[in-house]
Amino acid sequence: MIKDIKHIIFDLGGVLLNIDYSLTEKAFVNLGIANFNEIYSQLKQSNLFDDFEVGKINDQEFIKALKYYARYSVSDQQIVDAWNAMLLDFPLRRLQVLQQLRIYHDLVLLSNTNEIHEAAFNKIIHNDHHLMLPTFFDKVYYSHRVGLRKPMPEVFQKVLDDCGFNAEYTLFIDDSPQHIEGAKTLGIKTIYLEKGMTIEQDIFKSKQ
Repeated sequence: MIKDIKHIIFDLGGVLLNIDYSLTEKAFVNLGIANFNEIYSQLKQSNLFDDFEVGKINDQEFIKALKYYARYSVSDQQIVDAWNAMLLDFPLRRLQVLQQLRIYHDLVLLSNTNEIHEAAFNKIIHNDHHLMLPTFFDKVYYSHRVGLRKPMPEVFQKVLDDCGFNAEYTLFIDDSPQHIEGAKTLGIKTIYLEKGMTIEQDIFKSKQ
């Protein structure tokens, strides 16, 4: 599956980090935002979330906007905790796969994320494994830091240009079909990680 591949670009949530969007939806419903599923979903986001993911608004502006939707008086920390509820864990075997792949491949992380989630998932991997996420990669690209998000072809082109990668020898792994299609427009090889699939069981199997 990775024959002739020299470079691998990984998505984060749903590929390396286990996530459950329903937990965030439930948390916001409990805060009085009953229509949260209409405001946010994995496949289609409102401008609020898009703007947060490309750094057009900061965490305080994001929190203030969500508090406006709440029927009850809620604190900033309650909003942050609800937003982070979707972030679960980094399975150890998955991290070991990255370590093994890095011996033979250039590894890059490309994630649509935001400053609140960045702080949270860095805390998760540090608390659970005493590790730092960037140490597994040659370069890390977070949408809120580069001002671009998947599936925009521009963000994939930026990675190729910055890293000096040839699309023909580059593989992109993601669990969102629209992101896969964005990468394909540049000739990048892709693997769509469908629901229930994991990189350690379905793509990079080992004898361990």
